[in-house]
Amino acid sequence: MNRISRRELFHACLGAGVAAVACRRPPAVRFEGELLGQSAGQGHRVRDGFRPPPVRRERVGVAILGAGVSGLSAAWRLRRRGFSDFTILELEDRAGGTSRSGENAVSAFPWGAHYVPAPLDAESDLGVLLREMEVVEGLDPEGRPVVGEQFLCRAPQERLFFGGAWSEGLYPRYGATREDLRQLRAFESEMEGFVGARDARGRRVFMLPTVAAGSAPELDALDRTTMAEWLDRHGYTSPRLRWYVEYACRDDYGCRLDTTSAWAGAFYFASRVERPGERAAELVTWPEGNGALVSHLARAAGPRVRTGILVTDVLPRADGVAVHAWDTVRGEAFAVDAEHAIFALPQLLAGRLVAPYRERPPPHLSAFDHSPWVVANLTLRARPAERGFPSAWDNVLYDSRSLGYVVATHQAGRDYGRTVWTWYLPLTDPSPRAARELLLSADWRHWAEVVLADLRRAHPDLEVLVERLDLWRWGHAMVRPTPGLLRGGALEAARRPLGRLHFAHTDLSGMALFEEAQAWGVRAAEAVLAAQRGAR
Repeated sequence: MNRISRRELFHACLGAGVAAVACRRPPAVRFEGELLGQSAGQGHRVRDGFRPPPVRRERVGVAILGAGVSGLSAAWRLRRRGFSDFTILELEDRAGGTSRSGENAVSAFPWGAHYVPAPLDAESDLGVLLREMEVVEGLDPEGRPVVGEQFLCRAPQERLFFGGAWSEGLYPRYGATREDLRQLRAFESEMEGFVGARDARGRRVFMLPTVAAGSAPELDALDRTTMAEWLDRHGYTSPRLRWYVEYACRDDYGCRLDTTSAWAGAFYFASRVERPGERAAELVTWPEGNGALVSHLARAAGPRVRTGILVTDVLPRADGVAVHAWDTVRGEAFAVDAEHAIFALPQLLAGRLVAPYRERPPPHLSAFDHSPWVVANLTLRARPAERGFPSAWDNVLYDSRSLGYVVATHQAGRDYGRTVWTWYLPLTDPSPRAARELLLSADWRHWAEVVLADLRRAHPDLEVLVERLDLWRWGHAMVRPTPGLLRGGALEAARRPLGRLHFAHTDLSGMALFEEAQAWGVRAAEAVLAAQRGAR
């Protein structure tokens, strides 16, 4: 892998303006840190044909491949149904996938996903899980879940650095013209129309999870165009509005306006509101983000989660599924003969691991690609000076290619002293391959300089406050809902089981959201249980 220069990295990640300043005065890195990431080296062994013959075999009722949200949710549902004859095979050293978290002497912190919208339905999978975790404390008069105050994102929730100062909210209202505000109101009105969209059976079209949503063929055309084209077609020219909408696309999908399906763009704004005119659902969060959710799910699975296991081959058979694997700790190849298997991994890996797909790749596999991300956790000895609105949980910089940072200690009510900031950068190059090459081309120091150069626009004194800066590189962080993916047939094809091999992953929704991952894990578990009941 060719190493990239500081100047090239700054331009690619920060844009020309910020890069020019950063190159003239590079940030001072006076602290230590670590460059972390997934076990890409092990995964690439499979890509390159590593399939050692097993030296021993074991039997199990259900083999779950992957301990991300989908795999853990499948195990959770099996356990709740009284079924415990399963094992989970996970390559990494701990469960969680992109919802995993870390912790230091200051605070727990996320390495990826960091919130879920409060569920609107107490009987939804998320509602049941949060009730089990004692996050949901009861029901309101309309029967909707009531989330404990300590789990709702504490105010102030979000702020924006724009025009040299911080202001509340994410839309840049300071200096906005009448036309800017007119377009904002018109856009919000159109999004309310999507909130109210129903199918012939009265089901919401834009809702979480999508597997429970209705279908409106007249809206499928949204998936054949980009969000940028949709904004153009409807006369939304305001740079502030377009930045605001693109921020949403980068935040949830790792995509730009010109690569996001307009259906997915509408979904972002419509799915978290139950009825037109209502506010979006409140956010549920913890210092460690969604690490709290996956930790609970992993504890429920217990010792059935086996880490350090590289799946090398998946062979569906008439009477079950044979899974070949490599124990990276013991250096031993083994096989698991399962009555059923749940493939809770991205479609990218289905093409490499599932033998029939590897031998004759089905067309739907080529429809999926994934955006890479960089996540940094900065440990600060004190808070920087502020200009304008005070520190919030979510802190966003206008016109930055990053998403800004969330404050891990915010939920604990600690607004002074030491803290941890979690900074996010989706690499949104239209070519994910090029973005991954960029991701891997820089070392820890260069990435640390990118983080500081981005943040010091809002916090000029930040460099002297950083005690430590750790980085995580996600090569395939989330599926990208590009035009044609959501309504073009690929998702339906990816969802179809292959004999006794069932699939469960956010790829099956085309949007990498917790509720989607959970729904597919639960659905796969129910399919397995139904098949076993039918076999009796």
